[in-house]
Amino acid sequence: MTSSPSAHPRRARVIARFRVWLRRRPALHLSYRILIAVIGGAIVVGGLILVPLPGPGWLIVFIGVAVLGTEFRWARRLGRWARAQLARFWAWWKARRAASADARR
Repeated sequence: MTSSPSAHPRRARVIARFRVWLRRRPALHLSYRILIAVIGGAIVVGGLILVPLPGPGWLIVFIGVAVLGTEFRWARRLGRWARAQLARFWAWWKARRAASADARR
């Protein structure tokens, strides 16, 4: 199951209509953005507090950035950058493990 907008066209249309409706009401739009900033910021801070502890600290930080990314372009760019860095890390890790396994043979 995917969660891309193309996988759920009806949901994407509903969200797009909601955003248009919200933008037509500047005070409500500002309040919504502030609410998203507070919720996303709290999730990020909570995740950062949990990073040194056992558990999903970084995952919670990334979820908070994703929440912020629903309204803020800088957070979307940060999320894309973090995904690219994570992909680079996993590629490096897999290559390192493969080289280590080859060296043992």
